[in-house]
Amino acid sequence: MSKFRVSNKLPFRSWYYFRIGWSTYFAFIFAAINTITVTYYLAIENIPALKYAFPSFSTYAITVAIIGIPLLVTLGYAHFKKSQSFKSETDILAESNPYYFKLPPGWHKDVLFPLNLLLSQMILKIATNEKPSSEELEELKNIQKLIQKLIDGEMVGKNK
Repeated sequence: MSKFRVSNKLPFRSWYYFRIGWSTYFAFIFAAINTITVTYYLAIENIPALKYAFPSFSTYAITVAIIGIPLLVTLGYAHFKKSQSFKSETDILAESNPYYFKLPPGWHKDVLFPLNLLLSQMILKIATNEKPSSEELEELKNIQKLIQKLIDGEMVGKNK
């Protein structure tokens, strides 16, 4: 069943990686080159005043880069820090992310929360003057071993 679930997710994971690669690298660079090329050869070459200001394509491309890169960095900063856009996007991502409503796989699920649960159970026992059972103490020792593995840089849980 587990292998079926992983292989069932492969097309969706591949689709996600494809979209990231496409939008972050290929489409972005292609669109930037296309925009600079089209604006130069369709607009600037046909307007004498602009042709005088930008006598060659390379002059135009360098000028656009010198002005455009800082401008786009400023717009990106404003998007994240000054507008409601990013806050709204984050709200939507949080609402649709299942790991806001359940434990993510890995050390949270295998170490941190079992430790919290066990410690809270032991605190309740101590508060009512009960002693922890040998099973609970053994479970605590096992969790301590997992914590040590994490400290040593090893992995716990199942890696995908």
